[in-house]
Amino acid sequence: MEVIEMGENKRGATELDEQKWVYDSSIDHKGRIPLRASTGVWKAALFIVAIEFSERLSYFGIATNLITYLTKVLNQDLKTAAKNVNYWAGVTTMMPLIGGFVADAYMGSFKTVLLSTIIYLSGLSLLTMAEFIPSLKPCNADTCSNSPKVHKVVFFFAMYLISLGTGGHKPSLESFGADQFDEDHIKERKKKMSYFNWWNFALCAGCILGVTVVVYVQDYVSWGIADIILSSVMVFSLVVFLLGKPFYRYRVPRGSPLTPMLQVLVAAISKRNLPYPSNPSQLYEIPKSRSTGKRLLCHTSKLRFLDKAAIIEEQEDMMAKPVETRNPWRLATVTNVEEMKLVLNMVPVWLTLLPFGICIAQASTFFIKQGSTMNRNLTHNLTIPPASIYSFAAVSMIITVCIYDKILVPFLRRVRGNERGISILERIGIGMIFTVLAMVSAAMVERKRLNIAEREQSLLVSMSVFWLAPQYLILGIGDGFTLVGLQEYFYDQVPDSMRSLGIAFYLSVIGASNFLSSFFITIVDHFSARGGRSSWFAKDMNKSHIDYFYWLLAVMAGVNLCAYVYIASRYSYKNVDKRVADADSDSYEGDVVEVMT
Repeated sequence: MEVIEMGENKRGATELDEQKWVYDSSIDHKGRIPLRASTGVWKAALFIVAIEFSERLSYFGIATNLITYLTKVLNQDLKTAAKNVNYWAGVTTMMPLIGGFVADAYMGSFKTVLLSTIIYLSGLSLLTMAEFIPSLKPCNADTCSNSPKVHKVVFFFAMYLISLGTGGHKPSLESFGADQFDEDHIKERKKKMSYFNWWNFALCAGCILGVTVVVYVQDYVSWGIADIILSSVMVFSLVVFLLGKPFYRYRVPRGSPLTPMLQVLVAAISKRNLPYPSNPSQLYEIPKSRSTGKRLLCHTSKLRFLDKAAIIEEQEDMMAKPVETRNPWRLATVTNVEEMKLVLNMVPVWLTLLPFGICIAQASTFFIKQGSTMNRNLTHNLTIPPASIYSFAAVSMIITVCIYDKILVPFLRRVRGNERGISILERIGIGMIFTVLAMVSAAMVERKRLNIAEREQSLLVSMSVFWLAPQYLILGIGDGFTLVGLQEYFYDQVPDSMRSLGIAFYLSVIGASNFLSSFFITIVDHFSARGGRSSWFAKDMNKSHIDYFYWLLAVMAGVNLCAYVYIASRYSYKNVDKRVADADSDSYEGDVVEVMT
């Protein structure tokens, strides 16, 4: 009885200790174990969300109106401008693969965000100078047909400097915000499930101001004044981010997260001829008491050839040996093997997301160009900039996220009896359906616009730009499911040591899709112009057939959705080993609980 009471008292003391301190391998700003009451959760995340708001304000203020700048200021034709927008967007969303790796392996999220924000600000400052310094300024579009080469060089250098800044800023900031919530604490875990929804709320709020206020200033006041506004907001948000330093929880980088995966592959190949053990429990795993705060993963039966990396070749007491004495290139842990499986399982999902990315790439290119040929007058004295119609997607996404978080998830939790309510991949799939519908809507509206243009024989048609609202609204609903779901999926399902890189994987979907969109436009342009026919992407929008292109995308996305549903139905989520370790021994108390995150 005394032993039992001592055990219960010890367990109770441990639970109280875990309520007071955060034992998820994070530290506070002084390098100590974080105090739960004064660090993390929303008190820290709000500072991080604030800088995301300003970055998205800058990004959407630039990105959504970039095609207008290229066609009206730099006088590029529609096809060239659309390709340049896609190239820039592609680089901007692929660079996070480098930034996320650097953050996870070497610098940590906080330092990476700080450095990348300074680089981002340098790009904005250079854009501002290119609009005001006489030797760098573009020529007046009304008096010349080609801007000076020096302006083009400085402009594109500044734009790609912003891409470089985004490369470190975007993956590190979002994962840094999610790191403020302890996954093993039930209350914080539920708050974390809402984090990505409210993160995107701030993102959309920045987007709305970017595509309305900033774009209006660009079109009707001055591109230079708009750049000054964006630079000033970025400086202010950087100050706010630094003010939150005492409240943050930091994760110490532990070297390249790719090295353990390479070790698993090498060990599995070197032991490929060994027989599988009769019981998976015979595979090598370090005791949780020696795991230095790292979460252990449960064994899964998929990709069994990798399990050979964890086979113990010699019959010796591996538990008694120090972890440091084993050769990781010869013997991997079950957790390392499962982490490798997690990344490999993501590849088919990533591939089936590319058509979705190609569809949403049109929102900042051809959708905007459509709007530039339509009636944008609100009153006799007020005209809407073409890029401002993008705000419908942002508003729609905000409404969707709010309804999802406050109504749909609580309802589904009660009905389905699980903590999440709806699985991550189900959420992504629902959004992909809306994306197909958005392409169908876009094709039908464009067909109507072309009919009116043919009847009126005018470059600017009388059809209201608000006819584009349905396709943006539907796309926004889809984004509220798919884009938010993708962020959660790539953060949650990657190994814990590569969460910034996980967010970079999400962004790489958008980046690769932009490159594929440019390539797809080139292919379609080539085949549609064969035999002396007019290309679907003629310089004159009223002679083009963007509607055919939208129908093609809708069919492609619909077929791809079927492949996605098949892959998602067979997907296995991360299973975290929740065994409670005795602090004074290698034995475990309680059962193994497999938690599907």
